[in-house]
Amino acid sequence: MVRLVSVLLVSILMVACKPTIGYETVEVNAPFPMEPIKVCIFPDQDFVITEYGAVAEEGQDNTAAIAKTIAACNEAGGGRVVVPAGTWVTGPIHYKSNVNLHLEEGAVLSFTDNPQDYLPAVMTSWEGMECYNYSPLLYAFECENIALTGKGKLQPKMDTWKVWFARPKAHMDALAGLYHQMSNGVSVEERQVAVGENNFRPHLIHWNRCKNVLLDGIQIEGSPFWTIHMYMCDGGVARNLHVKAHGHNNDGIDLEMTRNFLVEDCTFDQGDDAVVVKSGRNQDAWRLNTPSENIVVRNCTILAGHVLLGIGSEMAGGVRNVYMHDCVAPNSVHRLMFLKANHRRGGFIENIHMENVKTGSTLRVLEIDTDVLYQWRNIVPTYEERITKIDGIYMTNVQCESAKMIYELKGDERLPIQNVSMKDVHVTSVSDSINKVVYAENVVIENVTFDHVENDQLNELNKYIGNK
Repeated sequence: MVRLVSVLLVSILMVACKPTIGYETVEVNAPFPMEPIKVCIFPDQDFVITEYGAVAEEGQDNTAAIAKTIAACNEAGGGRVVVPAGTWVTGPIHYKSNVNLHLEEGAVLSFTDNPQDYLPAVMTSWEGMECYNYSPLLYAFECENIALTGKGKLQPKMDTWKVWFARPKAHMDALAGLYHQMSNGVSVEERQVAVGENNFRPHLIHWNRCKNVLLDGIQIEGSPFWTIHMYMCDGGVARNLHVKAHGHNNDGIDLEMTRNFLVEDCTFDQGDDAVVVKSGRNQDAWRLNTPSENIVVRNCTILAGHVLLGIGSEMAGGVRNVYMHDCVAPNSVHRLMFLKANHRRGGFIENIHMENVKTGSTLRVLEIDTDVLYQWRNIVPTYEERITKIDGIYMTNVQCESAKMIYELKGDERLPIQNVSMKDVHVTSVSDSINKVVYAENVVIENVTFDHVENDQLNELNKYIGNK
């Protein structure tokens, strides 16, 4: 009995001695109500990976040593897991709550590209469909208070993943199979895609159902799939990041079914879209019923990317209250703002704002397309039609050197686009035409100007936007 009491007392003292987690708040101004975002203040204690067996040598696998360090940090109540300067070869890194993975200046996490290293499969998603796939390289599931900080770099080996970029027939067949499973209510646990020649590449960073997250200061060079994917996360900040990934599907940051999030002072150099807000695909999104909302993107530079700000096309759970401002794309992007939906999505896109943005060249300053199906149009059927409500899209004070078209709004006759506003938008040179608008109501165009059009349509075009 005395021994039992002693053990209980020791346990109570250990719990009592654990450091406490604190928070600071970040106030964010937006044209919609926005709660202050909580940022974790981690306990002031460090856990250095070398103390748990990590060695910075080529061929040395540090996966287990890093996992031990993370577990020790978590057990002690939280703190920093420190990666010193050097190149550290590792497989997947799985987070636990209250852990800040801190990469010191000169530290490089060199992730292997052997798919077998990323098994067993974990619960993740692929283009809006939940499934069990190869582990993301940095993975967190149902964690609270996690961070990735420092001046170090994530640099995955890419040889295998580059081969998988091709997406051959076996991959497309497996992708169609996953779509059918989702559409017919097959449980997520049964959707095992990390098999055979399916070649479903893992995300670089995928934090799933997490709360109070922070990414600050790190560099990224290369990614197998989407680079930073915040999935069903509540509360977070991504700042001072330098992200470069020019492979297939290499979006910069995807915020999916995520709320209360700030992206600021980041540089994106992408082979696909730069900043994207999503909310799941079709039946999975309707089941999860978790809109993306209250998202602010500010003071970012996009060196390359298909889209500066993208919404969708996986947006069936709804997207609202997004504000991008004071960003620049000095070279070119395909579109500054691109809203994508189709007749399988449903959901809504509402209250989206872009303000104080400058760019070099673009195809479209603003585009809304309600019929974006890509390869899905012919390889899988429509199980259920749900039309997307699009209402309240605002673009103000945009400067663009050249564009093929200023704006194109392609709504759906069954539920036209509502309330689009473009004010104080100037394009120096237009190469094709000013606009194309179908099935859109209450489109307000005010002080949208251009210097010249590279054809003889100028007089005809003046009447559309009031140029003199």
